[in-house]
Amino acid sequence: MDDSNRLTKTKEQWARARRGGEEREVFYDGDERLPPGQHLVENFPVLDLGFKPEIPFSEWNLTIGGCVTTPITWTWEQFLAQPQLTDRSDFHCVTSWSRYDNDWAGVSFRHIIAVVNPLSLARFVLFKSYDDYTTNLTLEACDDDDVLLAHSWNGKPLSRDHGGPVRVIVPKRYAWKGAKWVKEITFSDNDEKGFWEVRGYSNTALPWNNDRYG
Repeated sequence: MDDSNRLTKTKEQWARARRGGEEREVFYDGDERLPPGQHLVENFPVLDLGFKPEIPFSEWNLTIGGCVTTPITWTWEQFLAQPQLTDRSDFHCVTSWSRYDNDWAGVSFRHIIAVVNPLSLARFVLFKSYDDYTTNLTLEACDDDDVLLAHSWNGKPLSRDHGGPVRVIVPKRYAWKGAKWVKEITFSDNDEKGFWEVRGYSNTALPWNNDRYG
């Protein structure tokens, strides 16, 4: 079994154990900024499904559609031509580590909402990545001033390991809700669960509620 399959199996076991009432070790160091069950790191661990797609800028596209008035497909140049947002936020991984003060740059989700103009029946958003990973959120969760599609981290282009050229950042949710290597965003009236959600992870993923498993 390769490392990626081993990680997936392990995380599925954690989800099953949590649903059965077994608790994993909880870290707490007295820092009110740190959500329950988390410990602080200064590095930036790399977690994925074992495949890191390499997408040349000339081949990268972002398609946004579904229940919207104006579906779009942006090339890399068109994406960079959108208004740019910079934001500093903390990053919380469900595997229990957090990293403070990450400086992101990219396109805000609120700008995307303004461009595509979701229909009134749109209540959910599904993200799909170049490695076929998927994750879901409510439209309400995405419509926040710190949610963005990031192309830069701490002043440098986002690396392939961390989801470059573009990944989704949703600071108020566990990080699996922020799809790496994003290529498609679909607005919907139906809540379609993503890769980890169908494997036992929480649909809402709220760090301050220790909301890890469904």
